[in-house]
Amino acid sequence: MKTDTDGEIPVTILSGSLGAGKTTLLNHLLSSAGDRTLAVLVNDMGEVNVDAELVAEGSELELDDGVAELSNGCICCELQDDLETAVVRLARDRSFDHLVVESSGISEPAPVARLFTTESRVAALYDVDTLVTVLDTPAFLEAFAGEERPERRGDEDDRPLSDLLVEQVEVSNLVLLNKADLCSEAELAEAEELVRALQPEAETIPTEFSGVDPDRLLGAGLFDPGRVNDLPGWKRALESADDDHDHDESGHADHDGRRDEDDHRGHHHPDEVYGVSSFVYRSRRPFHPERFAAFLRELPRSIVRSKGTAWLADNEMRVSIAQAGPSVRATAQGPWIASLPEVERDMYRSNRPDLEWHDEHGDRRTELVFIGTDYDEGKLRAALEDALVTDAEWETKFDGPFPEAQGDEAVVREP
Repeated sequence: MKTDTDGEIPVTILSGSLGAGKTTLLNHLLSSAGDRTLAVLVNDMGEVNVDAELVAEGSELELDDGVAELSNGCICCELQDDLETAVVRLARDRSFDHLVVESSGISEPAPVARLFTTESRVAALYDVDTLVTVLDTPAFLEAFAGEERPERRGDEDDRPLSDLLVEQVEVSNLVLLNKADLCSEAELAEAEELVRALQPEAETIPTEFSGVDPDRLLGAGLFDPGRVNDLPGWKRALESADDDHDHDESGHADHDGRRDEDDHRGHHHPDEVYGVSSFVYRSRRPFHPERFAAFLRELPRSIVRSKGTAWLADNEMRVSIAQAGPSVRATAQGPWIASLPEVERDMYRSNRPDLEWHDEHGDRRTELVFIGTDYDEGKLRAALEDALVTDAEWETKFDGPFPEAQGDEAVVREP
């Protein structure tokens, strides 16, 4: 836990999907601030509906500067400018003890946290305290375990609900399992384990109507700036497989398509109350694009999250795969170093002495993490290996649904 030694203003960053209970939580924090003077920065004050009893007498909710004065000394501010400008102006013009930032236009809290932790005028004034996600727990369970696939409310251009929920949970320090009164004890336990699989270090608190002790969110000191990029459970699973087997191919196909004797290396079991576990798949043989796309489209609902890099035949891009529930997206991250001209390739390798390099294939490889509940690992491994190119297909030219230009993205499966 961090302590404030330099006088910066602590910041709690709040995320959650529409209807999860963020507005209720904000009002709860404002009405129970106690001796604290809070500043709450929101994307649209009209959506927040600050309790009438909190609005100071004679104060209008829509002031020229977008600030509502509250009767307990707190303020509620609308994010009219860019976030950096808004928080700098707040620190300059107002006196308060703690800032709560919630912006519905930002899907997950990590980008906001980076603003406060990078070398900037913002970082000099503020200190990130805790990243909080409010979950609509029944919708969270339904998104990954239910028969019906819930639709995310909002603009048509928004990503699927499962994408949003996973990314918010993966970077959280604290997750409120809200609407707990609508869940059985078994469902709450299952939701807690799913959160633990996605983010092993997150604290979870079951809540009704977002009722929580403010001290759990304000001044909790749960955020570690050194871990903002290393929080997700899929990264932990990948690192665990590396540590356990010292870069062994983990029971998967080598560059000749052969398998070793232990098919279950790289399998990770957390506390399995509901069978949540993960495994890592690696290969030095590329995927047939169409067969791999078919595999991704047919992933069972028991796979909550898969993430990693795929090597695709006839494609010199490192393609990132991101699956969350029913949604699967692929992004071209950049070329394999082995595909670059010799001078450029040697320069990259000299700057990355720890880069794992294969004599024939260089840095080309597949490395995927799968997290799920009660899945058939052997069946999934077999399907992955069936999706690899055969010897006869190795030099074939392919068309497929995967991006081939850096930065391009493709939707492989939609909800």
